[in-house]
Amino acid sequence: MERIVSWMLIAAAVAGFCVTAASGCVLIPALHRLHFGQSIREDGPTWHSKKKGTPTMGGLCFILGILAALAVVYITFRREAPDLLSERDVQLVLLVLFLALGSGFIGFLDDFIKVLQHHNLGLYAWQKLLMQFAVTAVFMGGLHRFGLDDTAVSLPGLGRVELGFAYYHIVFLGLIFLINAVNLTDGLDGLCSCVTFVSMLGYLMAASLLACYSSAVLATAAAGACAGFLVWNFYPARVFMGDTGSMFLGGLVAGLAFILGRPELVLFFGIVYIWDAMTVVIQRVYFKLTHGKRIFKMTPIHHAFEMRGWREAKIDLFFSLIGLIGTALGALYIYIG
Repeated sequence: MERIVSWMLIAAAVAGFCVTAASGCVLIPALHRLHFGQSIREDGPTWHSKKKGTPTMGGLCFILGILAALAVVYITFRREAPDLLSERDVQLVLLVLFLALGSGFIGFLDDFIKVLQHHNLGLYAWQKLLMQFAVTAVFMGGLHRFGLDDTAVSLPGLGRVELGFAYYHIVFLGLIFLINAVNLTDGLDGLCSCVTFVSMLGYLMAASLLACYSSAVLATAAAGACAGFLVWNFYPARVFMGDTGSMFLGGLVAGLAFILGRPELVLFFGIVYIWDAMTVVIQRVYFKLTHGKRIFKMTPIHHAFEMRGWREAKIDLFFSLIGLIGTALGALYIYIG
């Protein structure tokens, strides 16, 4: 069995990487021809103006890569390892893909409107949130169907905590927060791709330790696809993933923890996204309370590192190292538990 699992993971990683990297050869020129270029935030870093016009919506590359990798593994190994790829496990993977693809579709609409208007304002906030509410509600309905909505949650350092009905409110808002947090992290060349690659390695280890092999295949395919996308997205980026890609990845990061039955894992494997997004929340609250004062030079915090003179590749490495620490702690948490 171990040998089959190894081959499944290798196939997922190789297919995810190759399909994603190869699709960039076709998609990037097509985005250029369609003039699907990135608009730059007016309130963003002024030095990012040179990135204007770089093709966006490149997240379609790794979405295709992940779906292709899963298809390769399922078609190749379904008969050889029916116990490892059971119907229930495959349905759980499809549930996560629903959350990821639904979130990615919202991001796609946002990107498309920005491209049409040639301005960095896409969907209105209420429109985006309304659609996120709908997608998240369906995902939570799926968790209930599979019995994965236990209101007692294991929390690091606290043990088993019964949240009662508050669990549903916390999870609902937490899922939306995390998906948008991943979206916020996509602010530098290669940053979100690097951090998500590390996050997926964490989910791979956790899923392997918990013997959830379908989830391990999904995490491996996503890691391979992120690596393949870095061929085009690492500094200096030749394509951006756009909200299409970052919100899709947000759905994967958020959803995987729940189908593993260990929602607390997002605290480890999503540590970078949570940190980056919380700096935005803290900055805005402090700004309003103090009538204009700031704690950070700029948020999300990765831009503050830019203002300190750090190069984008160095920030990618630093944030990835933080993600690796969270990944190691998460894997240790699962192993000890």
